[in-house]
Amino acid sequence: MINIDLSHKLALVTGCNRGIGMSMAIGLAEAGADIIGVSARLDLQDSLIALEIKALGRKFYPYQADFTLCTSLYSFIHQCKSDHPVIDILVNNAGTILRKPSAEHRDDYWDQVIEVNLNAQFVLAREIGSDMIARGKGKIIFTASLLTFQGGINVPGYAASKGAIGSLIKALANEWAGKGDNVNGIAPGYVATDHTEALRVDPARSAAILARIPASSWGHPDDFKGPVVFLASELSSYVHGTILTVDGGWMGR
Repeated sequence: MINIDLSHKLALVTGCNRGIGMSMAIGLAEAGADIIGVSARLDLQDSLIALEIKALGRKFYPYQADFTLCTSLYSFIHQCKSDHPVIDILVNNAGTILRKPSAEHRDDYWDQVIEVNLNAQFVLAREIGSDMIARGKGKIIFTASLLTFQGGINVPGYAASKGAIGSLIKALANEWAGKGDNVNGIAPGYVATDHTEALRVDPARSAAILARIPASSWGHPDDFKGPVVFLASELSSYVHGTILTVDGGWMGR
């Protein structure tokens, strides 16, 4: 019997304060999951995401953490695991992007992007995933990118981090698939979020991007509700090490 009921499941969603992360968290809650949300600037009292989740009758547990700082990351992990010993689903979504041509891409740009998009992602997967392995069950979902497969322009740090995420997904799946932990990723195409604002306001770049997308439109954050629920549910029990593109057909061109 097909079952997408996530009732009694607890999902940790990083970068849940806006955009794709917010829609993923709401989608999981719509399927029945309670949500742990963490972002660098998440309002711990009356955030929009908290109101949305609670309106669905689900619980929302907010945290703040700066993933550019190891001390903040580990402090969050220790507190979160203390508060919630069993986390069923980890959505490793938090990310950042800094644009500058490669010849001008400063060390601090590179370091910040790699720290948030790759280092923090691995630490979270290791620390939460090890508990999943001990229980023999868990779901880890990374937010990858089209630049997991392509190089992009003026974003060398972002491209390097997302390329590495693709390999990390497969590496973890190779080790953990036989231990009950599904590790997969979702690669968004060109989605209307603050990360793509610079592209959308550039008439030439925007026109070139839309001309290549078979669906002929920018994606919307809500397009990620279905994919994340699928990968978090029993429907994907035999799916391991896969990166699902949600891109309007971009990678098919």
